[in-house]
Amino acid sequence: MNKKQRVLILCTGNSARSQMAEGLLRDMAGNRFEVASAGVSPNSVRPEAIEAMKEAGIDMSSHTSKSVDQFVDQEFDYVITVCDNANELCPVFPGKTTRIHWSFEDPAQAEGNLEERLKVFRSVREKIREKLEVFSGAE
Repeated sequence: MNKKQRVLILCTGNSARSQMAEGLLRDMAGNRFEVASAGVSPNSVRPEAIEAMKEAGIDMSSHTSKSVDQFVDQEFDYVITVCDNANELCPVFPGKTTRIHWSFEDPAQAEGNLEERLKVFRSVREKIREKLEVFSGAE
């Protein structure tokens, strides 16, 4: 059995985009990837992100925001940044790490009532899913 490739997904707050990406990648290819997510300025996981993922059949209710600081001395095969801020502030990781950057809009900035905000979270979730399907070969 091959060792799982380690993937760290980073965004600013580790509250929405990176959390959804972690849940999606673990769901679609958790047998091949060990997945973690973190933020350069960790916040709390957005309830809209938890709800949007629940609708996709993925339970993120136990997820917590983590700081990138707790991962800097670890080796990862891939570090994926999902926002421009994290891409600029991403530390250098030891070993041979492949850096990937995808810029997704921040659904946490969505305004309006819950349904309007959820629509934005769902849209971002699907854009992340498309990128991860290509990345993981899970198409």
